[in-house]
This record gives sequence, structure tokens and C-alpha cells, in this order.
Amino acid sequence: MVLTSALRKFLLTLHVLSSLGWAGAVAVFVVLDIAALTGRDPQLGRILWLALQPAVWSLLVPLAFASLLTGVVLALGTAWGLFRHYWVLFKLVLTLIATVVLVLYTQTITTVAGMAADPAMSGMDLPSALLHTGGGLAVLLLITVLAVYKPQGMTRYGQRKRLERRKQSVS
Repeated sequence: MVLTSALRKFLLTLHVLSSLGWAGAVAVFVVLDIAALTGRDPQLGRILWLALQPAVWSLLVPLAFASLLTGVVLALGTAWGLFRHYWVLFKLVLTLIATVVLVLYTQTITTVAGMAADPAMSGMDLPSALLHTGGGLAVLLLITVLAVYKPQGMTRYGQRKRLERRKQSVS
């Protein structure tokens, strides 16, 4: 499958917006979590969890899936290919891992947000999400660096495909 120039640009725009939107939203939660951990207001941790719950399903998960889907379509529809270059393959694996961890973590978010919303639990300390939000942000930043720098190196599959194309062009 080869994408037309207009479709490729449209998908690339969606991919960049969804990927950076996902990273930006996670960065906001990292800042909120750090503020909750270092601040003197115990209610800030509750607000973090209460804000995180609706944001996960209405913003983070859709952006994660949009990033994953547009990335796969772009890889399949361009010369980069999905399995030809290590950087594309690493981006795919890291995005899949980040998406799966996010979806699995939604259960924890729902549980803790329920605790934060319960007035009877107002004196209880809530756990920090910093490990997940900070780790998620680090992974998303690494994916972005791979996309920008595109480290050299083709997979064996990519090398084989390149040789096949050369043989066809010589014939």
C-alpha cells in the first residue's frame, strides 16, 4: 500500500498531533502529581485523581490509540515500512507497551478516583501516580526522539527488501 501525498500529509499531521497531545497531557499530570507530593494542601492529591479519571478515557486513551493507529498506517504506507528500520520497530513496540500499560492502569485510576470522591475517605492519604505518569512521559519522549533522529540501522527484513528492490531495478 502506497499513500498519496495528500493522505500521507493528513495522516502525518494526525499522528504528530495525537502523539504530542498524548505526551502533553501526560506532562500535565506529572506536574500535578509533583505539586500534590510537594505541596501543603492535602486536597491537591484528591483533585489529581478526580481529574485523571475523566481525562484517561476522554483524552489519554483516544490519543494513545490514534497515535498507534496512524503510526502503523504511515509505516505501512511509506518507504519506512513497519519492520524495515529498527527505529520504526522500536517506536511501535514502545507505543504498544505505553498504550497497554495506560489501558491496564485505568482500573487503578478508577478505583483511586472513587476513593478520592468519597467524603468518608477525606482523611486518607492517596497513592501517587508519579511512577506511571513520569514513566509514561519518559517513554513518550523517547519515542519522539526516535522519530526526530531516526537512528541508522535496518532490520534483516529491511535489508532483504532493499536488495530485492535493487535487483528489480537492475533487471
